[in-house]
Amino acid sequence: MDFAIIFALLPALFWGSVGIVATKMGGSAAQQTLGMSAGALLFGLLLMFGFVLPSGFYFGPEIWIVGMLSGLVWALGTAFQLMLYKQLGVSLGLALSTAGQIVMNALLAATILGEWSTIAMWLVGSVSIVLVVIGAIFVSKPDQKNAASVKVSSKSILYLALSTVGFMIYFVLPNFLAKIGYVPAEVKQAGNGLNYMTAIVGPQAFGQFIGSILIVLFVFHEGKTMVEKSTWKNMGTGIVWALGNIFMFISAANPAVGQTIATTLSQLNVVVGTLGGIYLLNEKKSSMQMKAIIIGTVLILIGAMLIGNIHSFA
Repeated sequence: MDFAIIFALLPALFWGSVGIVATKMGGSAAQQTLGMSAGALLFGLLLMFGFVLPSGFYFGPEIWIVGMLSGLVWALGTAFQLMLYKQLGVSLGLALSTAGQIVMNALLAATILGEWSTIAMWLVGSVSIVLVVIGAIFVSKPDQKNAASVKVSSKSILYLALSTVGFMIYFVLPNFLAKIGYVPAEVKQAGNGLNYMTAIVGPQAFGQFIGSILIVLFVFHEGKTMVEKSTWKNMGTGIVWALGNIFMFISAANPAVGQTIATTLSQLNVVVGTLGGIYLLNEKKSSMQMKAIIIGTVLILIGAMLIGNIHSFA
C-alpha cells in the first residue's frame, strides 16, 4: 500500500512541476504549448506501440474519437493556462487554475455524470466548492502596499476561464462518452478502467499535437516561430506532463488506491506549483501575501480532499 501511495503522489509532483519546467525552458506561450504537445506525442507513441498494442487492448474507432477530441480541448486548456502563467506567474496562476478545475469538474461530475446521488453528497460537495473558492480568493490577494504587486485583471480572468473550460472538457469527455453508451461498457471496464484510459493516450496525443498547431497558427499567429529552439526544449515539459498523466491512470486503476484517492492526491500539485514558483522561480511575495497563499492553499486542498472522498457520503 505504501508503494502504491507513492505512485499516487507522482502525478502531483509532475503536474505541479509543469509550469516551473515550462518557465525554465522559456519561449512564448505558443512555443510552450506546441513543445508540450510534441513531448506528449512522443510519449504517447512509445506507450501505444510499446505497451497498448502488444497487450491487445481494444483500439477501435471509439478509442480514436474519444482520444482525439480529448486531446484537442487539452490543447486549448494548456495554451491559455500558459498565457495565464505569463500574466500572473506560476504560483498564482496554478493555484487559480487548480481551484477552477476542482469546482467545474465537481459540478460536471454532480450534474452531467450524475455522481452526486444523495443530499449528504450535495451538501458536502457544496461546502467543498465554497472552501475552494474562498481559498482561491486568499491565494489571489494582491499586496496593497506594493504597487508592483501582480493583480488579477480582466484578461487573466479570460485566460483562466478558457483554460478551465478546456481542461474541464478534457477531463470529463472520456467518462461522459462511456456513460452515454458511445464507448461499450465492456471496453470501459476492462482492467478496472486502466485498459481504456491507457489506450486513449496515443490518440489523445495526436489530438493534443494537432490542436496545438491550430492554436499556434490561428490564435497566436506565430507560425514563423513555431519550430525555434524554445519549442524543442519544451518537449521535456510535455514528457513531464505525460508522466503525471500515466501515473494517474495507473493509480486510479490500482484497487489499493482507486479513482477517489488518486484524484485527491493529484490535487497536491497546487502545493508543488505554488511553492515552486515562489522558491524556484523567485516570484516575489510579501509576508502578507505568503500568509494568504498558505491559508488559501490549505483551503483548496481541504476542498479537494472532501470532493475526492465524496462517495463516502453516499
